[in-house]
Amino acid sequence: MSETIDSLTGEVSQKNIADIINEARAADRISARDIIDKVFTDFFELHGDRQLTDDEAIVGGIARFNNQAVTVIGIQKGRNLAENLATNFGQPSPNGYRKALRLMKQAEKFGRPVITFINTAGAYPGIEAEERGQGEAIARNLLEMSDLKVPIIAFITGEGGSGGALALALANKVYILENAVYSVLSPEGFATILWKDGSRRDEAAELMKITAPHLLEMGLVDAIISEENLIENLKRQLTESLGDLSLLTETELAEQRYERFRKY
Repeated sequence: MSETIDSLTGEVSQKNIADIINEARAADRISARDIIDKVFTDFFELHGDRQLTDDEAIVGGIARFNNQAVTVIGIQKGRNLAENLATNFGQPSPNGYRKALRLMKQAEKFGRPVITFINTAGAYPGIEAEERGQGEAIARNLLEMSDLKVPIIAFITGEGGSGGALALALANKVYILENAVYSVLSPEGFATILWKDGSRRDEAAELMKITAPHLLEMGLVDAIISEENLIENLKRQLTESLGDLSLLTETELAEQRYERFRKY
């Protein structure tokens, strides 16, 4: 595995930062539903947060992986205008995050590992979201995930933007696709704050170190997933990670997750 990661890291680091960002944001990038359909079997989708409504930006439910029951949650982006409007361009609302938490707590109750797939520019920043408690919903997910008594495995598949991504990424294992990015805010936002010039996106991205090789070097992710033969690579990594985490007790799982993020 280490040899694979080393060679892959070298390959990715030679790519132009603009190309990586554009690939991470591409409309035809593999979606959460695509991955769920190809990696898992017997997927049964669940809807609603049991408080107010459903959110199509969050797709989640119960599935099987290697005949093991798991809970799968993903942030879904659209590929056309109608899909993007339905999923709010992959920006979850507070109800979406509460829906995700409901599924995670259900997984804990029945002893199912939680697997998340993250591709979002960030949580929805609109007035309605703030009125419904967007900040509280994200904070609640972080609090509850830190103490969840089942394994959590997260994959950054495209954009991993700010707290909107972290709300599904407080995991025992965090992986990133080779052409994905993960950051506290968008490089355009960083450039606007720092230089009052959002067009300096690529320069900002270099400073922020948001690409897979930089994130691996800093210890923010555990490995980079090659996008060549992506589905097989995801299956292989999941098999390995679920096997490793199955050796930990409930207390050890929560402690490992807490210590991992506490050191940041």
